[in-house]
Amino acid sequence: MVRLKERLSEFWVEETVDFGMRMLFFIGALALAYAANFIAKRVLLRLIEQVAKRSKTVWDDILVKRKVFSRLSQLVPAVVIYATAAFVFRGYPVVIEMVQLAAKIYMAVVALLVADAFLNAVVDVYHTFEFSQKMPVRGFVQVVKIVLYLSVGIIVLSLILGKSPAVLFGSLGAMTAVLMLIFKDSILGFIAGIQLSTNRMLHIGDWIEMPKYDADGDVIDISLTTVKVRNWDKTIATIPTYALVSDSFRNWRGMAESGGRRIKRSIFIDMTSIKFCTEQMLARFRKFQYISDYIDRKIEEISEHNTATRLDESEIVNGRHLTNIGTFRAYVAAYLRNHPKIHQEMTFLIRHLEPTPHGLPIQIYVFSNDQVWANYEAIQADIFDHLLAVVPQFELRVFQNPTGADFQKLQSM
Repeated sequence: MVRLKERLSEFWVEETVDFGMRMLFFIGALALAYAANFIAKRVLLRLIEQVAKRSKTVWDDILVKRKVFSRLSQLVPAVVIYATAAFVFRGYPVVIEMVQLAAKIYMAVVALLVADAFLNAVVDVYHTFEFSQKMPVRGFVQVVKIVLYLSVGIIVLSLILGKSPAVLFGSLGAMTAVLMLIFKDSILGFIAGIQLSTNRMLHIGDWIEMPKYDADGDVIDISLTTVKVRNWDKTIATIPTYALVSDSFRNWRGMAESGGRRIKRSIFIDMTSIKFCTEQMLARFRKFQYISDYIDRKIEEISEHNTATRLDESEIVNGRHLTNIGTFRAYVAAYLRNHPKIHQEMTFLIRHLEPTPHGLPIQIYVFSNDQVWANYEAIQADIFDHLLAVVPQFELRVFQNPTGADFQKLQSM
């Protein structure tokens, strides 16, 4: 009995001493991990941030802003725990394996977050270059992120199951149909993104119209699955990326690159007001600055033609004569040729369209040299303000459906 008590006493003392030592080592490992984390975050990280602020380059500031170094510093305590686990828990292989497994999983997740932040920084750095507007890469980066997340997920699962990642990667073949169903939008968006970029169909900053999605404004973001458009009313329209390939949309980039913006509008003339010009009318038209030379030239040309053909000019229908509608059309052309806001090197048409029940359309088809929306509308309004006010000077009438005021005049008569 005495020997048994002595052995038990020795056993408990040894176990207590061993437990105390292991607790001491464990606390030391935690203290070492904390110290390493403190040095990484409070010393090295702050030093890197100060260097980035003082440097003239942009990319290092973006890396700091995206917290690449901050996330990278979180690996330090996990590395310390992993390295000291075998010493602290020697003799307990199961505990060592569990601690190191937890450290590996933590490091894999942190590495994934570091890679995610780094890819975000790459996109930000890329956007500092002018050609980034023509070749957006956000969609491609998102594909890389999906691959990274899947890969890390498989690696973590292989660590937990204790199997090689190659086995799990090989089993993905049987799940292809399921994965294609889950990532259908991402796959379609990726393919559409390649087509949009390769064919230069869409750039950030383009003005597009897509009525199906109530989109009419500037493209502000192109991602793997969606394209964001800031409409003119400041609302945001979201369009599936693949819809821009499968459906039609209007891109106004060509207008922006051309240097002009089209004005296409008609004035409807009451056809009962169209007539030949009299001598009195021509005398008055000669006083119009823009067409005084035109009137003299046309009168001389018509007179020579009628004389040469020996026509009977007692009837006005014989020979050639100026009309008020033709003279008005010449005035519109001359007025716009002298307008400082009309692009003179682009399409310039003043023409008759087919007569309609609403009168004879005189269409103005020209381009302004100012593409800013507000300025364009002001230019267009000023032009038609003037032309509508000038129409009566040519003894023409603008067609307008009868209104209540017209009926009141009839009643008063």
